[in-house]
Amino acid sequence: MKKALLEFCWKHVNERTDRLKKQSDELQESLGSETKSSAGDKHETGRAMVQLEQEKLGQQLQELDTTRSILNKINIEKPSDKIRLGSLVKTSMADYFIAISAGAFMYDQGIVYCISANAPIAKLLIGKEKGENFVFNGNAQSILGVV
Repeated sequence: MKKALLEFCWKHVNERTDRLKKQSDELQESLGSETKSSAGDKHETGRAMVQLEQEKLGQQLQELDTTRSILNKINIEKPSDKIRLGSLVKTSMADYFIAISAGAFMYDQGIVYCISANAPIAKLLIGKEKGENFVFNGNAQSILGVV
């Protein structure tokens, strides 16, 4: 199960990278056509807007590199009783995979939410063990299992 969850997270990151690279290529093409257009204030404004968008994409690609390094640190083979990065946690309310924020992974028995270690609920869970209780958003919950 953890292997499928980790693959889901990698797929999420790779798809997002592909989308951002495609957008970057489109912006580069747009910048090329702006260069060929007429001179003047309109031309300069258009170029500046394209360059700002390129900077934003560059920052998002850097964030994805950070996300990749987090995924590379996850060792799903190493067992642990304590919740940590790479843990699959079953609580009385929901199931979580502590890795990156990648959304909901759906499978036959239900849903596992792939969450970042920086997510508020992950911060509450990390370091806890099966059988411990915690309160999140005013709801008392129990940890039913840690894989």
